Amino acid sequence: MVIFASLVLDIGGKERKYMSSKVNYTDAPADIEQSLEDAIVVDDFLPSPAELVRKTEKEKITIALDKRSLELYKRYAKIHNAKYQTMINGVLDAYADKFLSK
Repeated sequence: MVIFASLVLDIGGKERKYMSSKVNYTDAPADIEQSLEDAIVVDDFLPSPAELVRKTEKEKITIALDKRSLELYKRYAKIHNAKYQTMINGVLDAYADKFLSK
């Protein structure tokens, strides 16, 4: 098996001199051929966009947190351009998931 590839670029009719002809690649190494024959198809493992959007019901509460802990979340939220409330919610969700699944 020999791999052929053609490259033709059209840039609105104003082709540059080096783009005006086809380029044929006919000297592909044999190891590429073998790699293609041995390739393994990987199933799509990414979640759908709908699965990425977390639509959970929220309830606003008032909570008193240690100043030291809150400063940590605010500092890391600023570094990562995130919301500190979302980070705290993530920690609480992970804790709840761990113990609700038992």
